[in-house]
Amino acid sequence: MITLKQGNRIKIIHILGKMDRGGAETWLMHVQRNINREKYQIDFIVHTNDPGDYDEEIIRLGSKIIICLSPSHPWKYYRNMMRVLHEHGPYDVIHSHVHHFSGYILRIAKKFAIPVRIAHSHIDTSNLQENSSIKRRLYLYLMKRWIESYSTIGLAASQEAACDLFGPHWNSKPWIKIHYCGIDLAPFREKYDPREVRSELGIDEKSFVMGHIGRFDKQKNHILIVDVFEKIAKRDQNAVLLLVGTGPLLPYIKKRVEESDLNKKVHFVGIRKDIPRILIAAIDVFILPSLYEGLPLVGLEAQAAGKYFIRSEEITDEVDVVKPLIKRISNRQSAEIWANEICKFRNQEIPISREKALGMIENTNFNILNGLDNLERCYKGEYGKR
Repeated sequence: MITLKQGNRIKIIHILGKMDRGGAETWLMHVQRNINREKYQIDFIVHTNDPGDYDEEIIRLGSKIIICLSPSHPWKYYRNMMRVLHEHGPYDVIHSHVHHFSGYILRIAKKFAIPVRIAHSHIDTSNLQENSSIKRRLYLYLMKRWIESYSTIGLAASQEAACDLFGPHWNSKPWIKIHYCGIDLAPFREKYDPREVRSELGIDEKSFVMGHIGRFDKQKNHILIVDVFEKIAKRDQNAVLLLVGTGPLLPYIKKRVEESDLNKKVHFVGIRKDIPRILIAAIDVFILPSLYEGLPLVGLEAQAAGKYFIRSEEITDEVDVVKPLIKRISNRQSAEIWANEICKFRNQEIPISREKALGMIENTNFNILNGLDNLERCYKGEYGKR
C-alpha cells in the first residue's frame, strides 16, 4: 500500500498511443476531470509526435503529455522510456492501456521499481489473432507471460476483454478485476433544442435520423452501416444517416456513399466535442454493428440519452443497462434484416423516459463518480493487488 506524506500526491503515469477521442481516452478524461487533483497527479505518455484531441485540456488541468517514441523498436523504446521515467518520475503508479504491449512496458516499470503496475484491457482482439503468423503468436505469448509476471493489478473493461489479455482462467486470479469504465453523466441532464441542433447539422427536424459515432476503421463496420441505411433510404425519403468521427477508412466510406447516390442523405460531421448534445437532440436510433469491442462507452452514452441502441451480438451483453432500449442483431444477418428491425422504431414511442434511463445508469459503476473509488483504491495499492 502506498502511504502519502502530508501534502504529497500519488503520481500516476498512463501509457497510450495518442490522446484522441477514443473510448479509453475519453474515459481517462472523465477520470481526470473528476478525480481529486490535490491527491493525485496524473501524466500521460504517448507514442507519437502528433497532437491529440485532448492534449490542450490535459495540460490545462495541470498534467503533462510526455512523448516516448519507437514502440516498434524495443531497444530504442527501452532507452526512451528509461529517459522519460528518469526525467519526470518517480511515479507511484504506471497504468498501461496498450493491450499486449503492456507486458514490455510493465517489465521496464518493474526495473524502475514503480510499486503499482497496472495492465488494462479495453478490447477483445481474439478474433483478429486467430490467423496470426508464428512470429505474431510468439510475441503475444511473450507479452502475456510478462503481463503475468510484472503487473501487480490487471483491469479489464469487460469479461471478454479480460479473457483476451489475461487468459480464460482470469477470474481465478484475485489480482485481476473487471473495472467498468464510467462516463460523466452531467451533460446528459441538460436540455437541448432538437430544431436548433438539427438545423446546425443541416438536418430537417422531421427527418428520421440513424446515427453512429466511432472511428472509421474496420472494427466499427461502417460498410454494413451504409448498406443498412441504403435499404432504409429506399423505404423512407425522410431518412438521414449521421456519421460522427474520422479515421483511415473515411475516404472509402465517402466514396461508397457517393456511388450509392446517398450524398444528400448522409452527413459526415467529423470529430465533435458535444456528443451528449448530438445524441439527445439529433439522433433517433443509434447503430453500433462492431465486429469486436471491449465495452463501448458510446453505447452507454446512447442509453443515457434515452435512444434506441441497435447493436451487434458480437458486443458484450454487459453494455445492456437500459434493456427496453436495446436490440441485438448478429453481424451474420443481412443488411435487409438490420434495416427491417431499425424501421420498426420509425414511429414507435420510446418505452422509457430519458430521465428514467439516465437514472438507471447513474446507479451503476458506469457512472464515473461511482467507479472512481475502486480506481483510487487501485492507485493506493489497496484493491486487487497481489
